[in-house]
Amino acid sequence: MVRDEMLTISQVIEEIGVPLSTFYRWRQQRKGPKAIKLPNGVVRIRRSELERWIAALEEAA
Repeated sequence: MVRDEMLTISQVIEEIGVPLSTFYRWRQQRKGPKAIKLPNGVVRIRRSELERWIAALEEAA
């Protein structure tokens, strides 16, 4: 079984090429990829969710 990589916010914004403020605005508006908030308060995004979100944007374009 392959583990679904858990990405940091820094990794996600670097990969999609947006400023941190844009990513947080998308999260506030619930427009960004679904994230997981761990018990220690750290936010992670699954690689599969990021890819699903990007694919949905491509279909909508």
